[in-house]
Amino acid sequence: FPTSTYMKLWADTQRELDTMLQREREEFLQPQEDREKVKKMLATAYIEYLEMFRRLEAAHDHLIHQQKRAAVRQVLDGVMGRVLEIKREMVALESCEWHCMDGILMDLKRVPEDIEIPIPKYFVKEKLRILQEREQYLHEILLNAGLLEQEPVRAMTLEEGIKVIQVAERARQGRARAAFMRRIYFEEKRQSKKQEKRRGKNPHHAATCIQKVWRGYRQRMETEKLREEEMIFLGMNSSEMINGTGSLPPDVEARIRLQKANVLQGEVQEREDFSFRQELREAEGSHIKETLQDQITQCFVECRHITGRFPDYPPEKTGGSKAIFIEKHPEQVAEELSGKKEAVKKEKKNGKEDKEAKLQKTQKAGKQVVDEGWKMGPSNFLSILEEGSSQYQVFWENRDNRSDFLQDHDPELIKREEREEVEEEIRVQVDEVMQEKLLKVKEAVDGETGPHGKKAGKSDKNSGGKKKRDRKPRRGGLKNPVMSLACRTIDSLYQELAEEGLLIQVNNVNLSDYIGYYDCLRNSLRETGAQPVPSIPEVRQLVALYGILPLGSQTVHENAPLVKSLLLAGPAGVGKKMLVHAICTETGANLFNLTPSNIAGKYPGRDALIMMLHMILKVGKELQPSVVWIGDTERMFSKGPPKGEDEVNSRRLGKLLPQLLRAVKPKDRVLLVGTTSRPFDANLGPFCKVYQKIILVPKPDYLTRFGKYFKDPALWKHYILQGGGSLTKLVNLNCLAQVSDGFTQGHVVDVVHTVLTELRLLQMARKPLRTAEFVTSLARHDPVYREEEETFQ
Repeated sequence: FPTSTYMKLWADTQRELDTMLQREREEFLQPQEDREKVKKMLATAYIEYLEMFRRLEAAHDHLIHQQKRAAVRQVLDGVMGRVLEIKREMVALESCEWHCMDGILMDLKRVPEDIEIPIPKYFVKEKLRILQEREQYLHEILLNAGLLEQEPVRAMTLEEGIKVIQVAERARQGRARAAFMRRIYFEEKRQSKKQEKRRGKNPHHAATCIQKVWRGYRQRMETEKLREEEMIFLGMNSSEMINGTGSLPPDVEARIRLQKANVLQGEVQEREDFSFRQELREAEGSHIKETLQDQITQCFVECRHITGRFPDYPPEKTGGSKAIFIEKHPEQVAEELSGKKEAVKKEKKNGKEDKEAKLQKTQKAGKQVVDEGWKMGPSNFLSILEEGSSQYQVFWENRDNRSDFLQDHDPELIKREEREEVEEEIRVQVDEVMQEKLLKVKEAVDGETGPHGKKAGKSDKNSGGKKKRDRKPRRGGLKNPVMSLACRTIDSLYQELAEEGLLIQVNNVNLSDYIGYYDCLRNSLRETGAQPVPSIPEVRQLVALYGILPLGSQTVHENAPLVKSLLLAGPAGVGKKMLVHAICTETGANLFNLTPSNIAGKYPGRDALIMMLHMILKVGKELQPSVVWIGDTERMFSKGPPKGEDEVNSRRLGKLLPQLLRAVKPKDRVLLVGTTSRPFDANLGPFCKVYQKIILVPKPDYLTRFGKYFKDPALWKHYILQGGGSLTKLVNLNCLAQVSDGFTQGHVVDVVHTVLTELRLLQMARKPLRTAEFVTSLARHDPVYREEEETFQ
């Protein structure tokens, strides 16, 4: 589609967003007593925000103009965060992660696929080059360490060896006979040509020969094109080139052109940014510096005139001189200082009274909440959305885009952004100069020394003779610095973790590859009060909400409800490990493997484990986003006594996990993901304290296994086509879906790989696949019985 299409999509979405924000101010700020009405309000807002999320993501992905993309990106992050906040309210209201939205979808005339969580492509595209270099570096480390998985070499039996020799000999004889027959054919052809030259050709016969050759060539080209289109339609040749001429499918070519255009536009704007920054420094740098110094000096003089002393210079953590300009007048500074002193005195005198007052206030507040009813909690993203909406109205809403054919950057906007950056750089330099100047003035005028302005000779008195004790570091705490890691670089730590097998390669799978379809009958069971097992699309939603979206966006992770840990529980073979790799693929995250079987014999002892966690945290935070995966995590919290040193070590690691999570802050995009097929074997107390969110991953239902009437192929069809098989009437997918009830996705994949061997694929042209072949192989596996499934519920 042309750029104007996505500009219109952006404009329409902005208008819908303005309407939604106005409705939130009217509805969500008012207390609500009707619980069902609140559920409907939240679900409606959730669905509408998801629709806006999907449109903004499409516009951001296809726009070339870098400044427009930045404006869309701000609103896109705000919408993502608002979706997470509404999801938190829905979970708190219903005390459940799964919600019935069929009725609301019907009222809004939407289909269940509309509540699927879209994954923004910029999570990976904006750092694609860095990820490719990092992947190549990891591959080299693993190759040098000999840790790359190689296909095992299987020894042949005597019968197999004889059969291979017979096949090779028969092939040699066939090639020799074919060469002999070819010589005879060419000899006969030469003789016939000699006879034709003697007789001469009839013009009509010559025209017929030309027509025959041309029609044959044209039909072969059309047949080959139809065959390629059919293979692409079936999803078996989606990345293959068409017609063998190097051309790609139109959507792939458009995506590649768009990516190249985005890169070129970004490089051009970076050069313009640098040139504008240099011009501003040279033209206005000295004037900005003098103005800041004069303003700071004037503020200090006025403050001393009112309070009788020079104020302390604000530290850089609080913004430096920015804090001075925020505090408008020196009189307000004096009032705040006196108010703080009085508050400290009152707290010392009336400590008990304050505690009692707090208890009474909390009780009154609780009563008010009960009386007032439900009310939407505070939001960190509404201000971001309102700011993005106002910027759109000021800069982009009334702009004429018809003349901007090249989608070039706007110099005025660049100057405005660069001016703020230049002012910030100069402010930091001015703060350093003015801080030294203030210390000298204090010493000369007031006789104060030191950064906090203490008078000479009174520092010991004011301190009251109290000295800070040298506290010993807590044993085993993650905040205790490990001296051996202090001087090491990130590259050396990265290499050590990779060589030890703790940093592993990510399998390239997307969340959409986890196949599953919505079952509307499941939601009708929830309306009757039953609690059915969640469906696969609901699992995809939760993995995207709690895992992918926060890890992909720094803004969302810092402001959204913080989820530090996630547990995927389900029978063996349902795809828990695949979901972990999908999280890393969609966000470009590093994957650390702390499975008990993987850390066995590595870093033994408590101190070594603490050092290992320090290394993982240091590398994970520096190269974020990162995922720390613990497979068979119930072994770290098992009930019985430990057996062997390896199990003792894994138990120690389980006790250190809470300290690991405490070290993860909102700015750190690090997620702990555990997988387990036997959660009931763990001690549930510490087990549930470690994992914030627990997601039950079910086995596939009939709709997922068969799915005849869906656009995308279902489980059996997808894996048979992916394995190179062809489907005929002899393969009854309905029968396979019925017979495989109770079996997991892993069983289906194993059955397809067992049947579709290289030899069987060669025989498929004359011996098509049959249903009995898959059923016979499936019978060798044990299904998930009802008793095991009930234990997860």
